[in-house]
Amino acid sequence: MRGFDVSNWQCNIDTYVLDADFVVAGTTWGVGGFNNVCLINGVNQAANYQLGRAVDSGKSIGVYHYAMGNDAVAEADFFVDNVAGYVGRAVLALDWEAADNPQFGNGTWVETWVRRVYDRTRVWPIVYTGAYSLGQLTPYVREHCGVWVAQYASNVPTGYQAVPWLYGAYGEAMRQYTSNGYVSGYGPLDLNYFRGERWQWDAYARGERDDGVSVPEPVPGAGGASTCVTVGPGDTLAGIAAATGLWPWSDWSGYASGNPNVIYPGETVCYGGGAVVQPNASAARTYTVQPGDSLWSVFGADWSRVASVNGLSNPSLIYPGQILRY
Repeated sequence: MRGFDVSNWQCNIDTYVLDADFVVAGTTWGVGGFNNVCLINGVNQAANYQLGRAVDSGKSIGVYHYAMGNDAVAEADFFVDNVAGYVGRAVLALDWEAADNPQFGNGTWVETWVRRVYDRTRVWPIVYTGAYSLGQLTPYVREHCGVWVAQYASNVPTGYQAVPWLYGAYGEAMRQYTSNGYVSGYGPLDLNYFRGERWQWDAYARGERDDGVSVPEPVPGAGGASTCVTVGPGDTLAGIAAATGLWPWSDWSGYASGNPNVIYPGETVCYGGGAVVQPNASAARTYTVQPGDSLWSVFGADWSRVASVNGLSNPSLIYPGQILRY
């Protein structure tokens, strides 16, 4: 996925009209108490407009907090209090930079902030920082959080690049590769690539919140059982099939994209096949992918069956935070 992030000085940007898969908006700075361009009391007054226009045009969204070295718990609370309406729908992020941040270099501060956000939201935020400062992040943060790495080959004007310099070199979830990008004639912008698909973005946004699939009672239909389900953030057809027990997942239809690997939150998909509910479907076991995992390292010789159960079109491509049924 390709997209851009916007800061506290891009108040009037219309995210609807710009070509992108996602938009990440800066929402809060420190614990408030100051004004600056789009900010009033440390809150970006343009963020709701930017995010709303992004959603209206079908883009995924994220929200970030700029660390300013105050008490880490207080900054985490300030962020969560101001983005509560986006929790579960937007990727949460911490912007960890040296400017205006006397705690820069203190990885424990980042860990405290991350833990507090997770305790309040059940979502692990991603952490934005430069490649040179990745070493500040504690093993705990690297284990639980995706990283959003900033590293530029140069800062000459550019549009979206097919493969940015050193893309994926740090196992990052997302790469920012310029702050001098131009999209649809607008710029300069911070341009980014998220190293996954929309359902992985949604999985980062949803985290470990208990927003399970709603399973209505089956109703009679031609050709066998018929059940319709409203797609939630992070859902896949294979996941819905496992939750309902209605297999195969390829017999689910109704998705607007025409591609069974691309379904969107809010749309309705329906099962119309002739298979029966699998016994003990509610007892399905799950595993959350950790950094460095592969299907083989986790499931051994059973990896092929697990790939099939989860509808993985590329069994070699799994992501930290992804939930696999087995």
